[in-house]
Amino acid sequence: MDVPARHPFLVERMRGFGTTIFAEMTALAQRTGAINLGQGFPDTDGPPQVLEAAVRAIREGRNQYPPGPGVPELREAIAAHQQRFYGLDVDPDSEVLVTAGATEAIATTLLALIEPGDEVVMFEPYYDSYAAAVALAGGVRRTVVLRAPDFAVDEAALRAAFSDRTRVVLLNSPHNPTGKVFTPQELDLVGSLAREHGALVVSDEVYEHLLFSDGPTGGRHVPVASRPGLADRTLTISSAGKTFSVTGWKVGWVHGPRELVDAVRAVKQFVTFVASGPFQPAVAEGLALPDEVFADLAGRLQRGRDLLCEGLRAAGLEPFVPAGTYFVLVDGAALGYDDGLALCRELPRLAGVVGVPVRVFHDDPEAGRSLVRFAFCKRPEVLQAAAERLAGLARLG
Repeated sequence: MDVPARHPFLVERMRGFGTTIFAEMTALAQRTGAINLGQGFPDTDGPPQVLEAAVRAIREGRNQYPPGPGVPELREAIAAHQQRFYGLDVDPDSEVLVTAGATEAIATTLLALIEPGDEVVMFEPYYDSYAAAVALAGGVRRTVVLRAPDFAVDEAALRAAFSDRTRVVLLNSPHNPTGKVFTPQELDLVGSLAREHGALVVSDEVYEHLLFSDGPTGGRHVPVASRPGLADRTLTISSAGKTFSVTGWKVGWVHGPRELVDAVRAVKQFVTFVASGPFQPAVAEGLALPDEVFADLAGRLQRGRDLLCEGLRAAGLEPFVPAGTYFVLVDGAALGYDDGLALCRELPRLAGVVGVPVRVFHDDPEAGRSLVRFAFCKRPEVLQAAAERLAGLARLG
């Protein structure tokens, strides 16, 4: 969305980034009383052990600036988590940096690595902050479209996106907004092209524990850094918000080779300096929770996915069943809408539900034009109510 002329002082490179679609759709939900399945945040709290740990940290006086790289116990917990789940050896003292959520990690990483004119290869549709962060850094986006129904990587298109100006490949798996999980073979293709062109890989893995058993990896997350030959050129980003349903805490992290982490830290210190002091030790306790806590999260989300997908099918909308994240896409063309934005603006009136148009996550104006994203990270009763409302759409098909 374009920025209105009343913002004449905004730098040119940011004028294509106006009010986010999430703000528009959330306001629409509030104004109409519709069920908000647009913005991706849970409507329940996370594990009580994690919440109590934050309260305890506040009461113990851990309310001032934490250390610049992050509190030691969180950095150690991140390293232990990567070893426990993926067999990755990470030095907590030199290869981990705690950030103000994954969004800051992405922005400061790109600001640290990209010179004006450098190219960033990324997949579309994409999380909207990617494009803004590339623009802030003065970079150039080179996008590769993931197309329905399977959102597979087009090898020829990916190869064509690389050039001698490619500096970074920005990857997100599990992928927002499609719910796609990149296969090991696709990750290896990305890695081989990155090595061939001397590029770095920035891997956004915030949905690492939100994979489903019927996906291509059987519910097992495959980090980019675990693939052959990629650990030394990959910065891995994740956060506590999605895993522990505490999106407001803004505790994220980046880890990778010391030289790359040092570069990100050099920028990060002048952006937020530090953040989320009492929440950091709480997240450290969360990362050490038993395996069944993480498995239960994925299981509950898979049940929510299936509940919403059933309602969408009843509405005449065949879902592209996701393998991960907490988003599902449908094609509004089945209801006679070739523009997903138009459908989303009508949905509160038609069905009392709010979604998000996928076209706003694309550079290609025609790619994903009729697709709509719904979030299923909601309580079962909310999803059931939404499914029942959506069923009324069947008359439009």
